[in-house]
This record gives sequence, C-alpha cells and structure tokens, in this order.
Amino acid sequence: MTQPVSPPRDDRTGKVPPAGQAPAWRAVWSRADVRTLSLLGVLAVLVLIGGITKPDEFLDTRNLQLVLTQASVIGVVTVGMTFVITSGGIDLSVGAIVALASVWATTVATQEYGFGGILFTSIVVGVGCGLVNGVLIAYGGLVPFIATLAMLASARGLALLITEGRTQVVTVPSVLDLGERDAYVLGIPPLVLVFGVVTVIGWLLLNRTTFGRRTVAVGGNAEAARLAGIDVRRQRLYLYLLSGLCCGIAAFLLIVLSGSGQNTNGNLYELDAIAAAIIGGTLLTGGRGTIVGSVLGVLIFTTITNIFALNNLQSDVQQIAKGAIIVAAVLVQRRTASTT
Repeated sequence: MTQPVSPPRDDRTGKVPPAGQAPAWRAVWSRADVRTLSLLGVLAVLVLIGGITKPDEFLDTRNLQLVLTQASVIGVVTVGMTFVITSGGIDLSVGAIVALASVWATTVATQEYGFGGILFTSIVVGVGCGLVNGVLIAYGGLVPFIATLAMLASARGLALLITEGRTQVVTVPSVLDLGERDAYVLGIPPLVLVFGVVTVIGWLLLNRTTFGRRTVAVGGNAEAARLAGIDVRRQRLYLYLLSGLCCGIAAFLLIVLSGSGQNTNGNLYELDAIAAAIIGGTLLTGGRGTIVGSVLGVLIFTTITNIFALNNLQSDVQQIAKGAIIVAAVLVQRRTASTT
C-alpha cells in the first residue's frame, strides 16, 4: 500500500502552511530578494545617468575607483550602524567618533610609533567611545538618542581641543603609501578591500551566528528576548562596541585617504549611515537588518554625489535628491510591513 505523502512543513515553525501559501521563510526571502533587486536597479539607473551625462569622466577607471574608495569609509561605519539599528537602537555619534579617532591617531606623539601606532590608536579610541555609549545605554538606562547625542558633542569638542582647529598632517610613509596607486591589488584600492572584508564579516555575523540572531531578537521584542534567556543589556553593550570598532577602522581609512587628521572629519556620517541602512531595508524600529542592502545604499549615495560633482550641480539639489530617496524608501518599508 502506498504511504500518504505528508505536506511540506515550514522549516522555522515546524507547522504546515495553509494550502496555497508558501512557507514563511520563502516569503521573507522573496521580499529580501525584491528589495535587493530594486536597489540594484536604482544603482544601475544611476550608472546609466552618469554614463550618459559624463561618459568620458564617469566611466573612467580612476573615477570608478574613486567612487568605491569614498564609499569604503562611510560603508564601514554603515555596517556597524546596521547592527545597532537592527537591535532597535541608534548611534548619532559615529561621525564624531571618527573625527576624534582620526585626530588622536595623527598627533605627533602617536605618529612616532609609526603605522602600528596610528592603527592601534584609531581602533582603541573607537572601541573606547563605543564602550562608553554601550555602558550608558545598556546599564545606565539612558535612551540611545540622548546617550549618543552626548557622545557626539563630547567627541567633537575633544577633537577640537586636541587639534586646536588645525589640520594634523600624517608623515608616516607606510600609511600614506596605502593611498597610492602602487598599493592597488589587481586594480582595487586597499581601502576597498578592507571595506569588502568588513562587509563579509558583518554579513556572516548577522546572518550565520547566534550573535546575529540575538541582535534581531532584541530589536524585534526586547522583553521577549529577555524571557527567552538573552542577556539584553550585554547584547546592547556588544553592539555599541561593534559600532565603535567600525568607527575606528573607518577613521584609519580616512587618515589613509586624506593623509591628515581633522576635527571636521566624519561630518554628517551619522545621517549618511542611517540613511544608507534605511534605504537598504533595515527597519528603523528594529527587528530586521540587511548588510547587503546597507552596502547598496552606501553605493547609491556615493554614486549620486559623484554624478552631481561631475556635472557641477549645486549641493543643495543633491541633498534634496537624497532626501527624496530616503522618504521613498521609508514609504516602501511601510507598504511592505502592512502587507505582511
């Protein structure tokens, strides 16, 4: 006698979905795939516009390398921001932390220790600021908006105090050499390679580890996550440490890119990182995040900036275009949420 065939079950819930309805994981994957394809479509349209308006300049290899290099610094910051937003938090201090780390790492005393001293200082300052944010939010009970806003003001003020308003020029050859074309690997700038490594690690951490699942759980429902045995406070501390680490790495990349440290470095990075994460598909309310989408968001904004610069368009029009993209992305998110 032929045995009856059991209907397929949802891999996540173990339940049989209603007839004609796909398992939940397939629906989630389908939505994520649509978002990614949409972002790729927007990026393709921008590349087409750049190729039509300034074909000789925009499609030049050096210009494309420049776009990727500029995207690398804010891209590393955005990876850390994606984790924080996914957990239901926010970090308004990332730009100020980048500024503080860059000027602290380029003081005369630090440069005496060479390449290692600059890299070490950048990361330690970034992680230290992230630690302060994490302790205040996770254990001090401060709202993330207030805590990171205070860090923004403090870090900017300390960066100005260290530099006294002057630019600190880097004189370490091994650091400056990373920005030269001779350091490119198969035509790829070292900064882009670092960005790629950070992106891959971030994707694996969010999608393939317990840490990533806990981050999503805390952002979806912190109380339910606590009842499930997750140490919510410790998880939030780790997330702001991760954000600080990304800021430290970005500060070092910015030092290589500009050859200097300035208290104005990282200006508005917090807004660019939040915007890139949002248009990439990360929910501002927490509970869902995507590293791939955030990276595509960074590339879209960087490409827009490059196209506007090549066409000598006003920066105010550029900001209006970015604002329109952000509003459109949020509306799409709300529409997606209402249909699920």
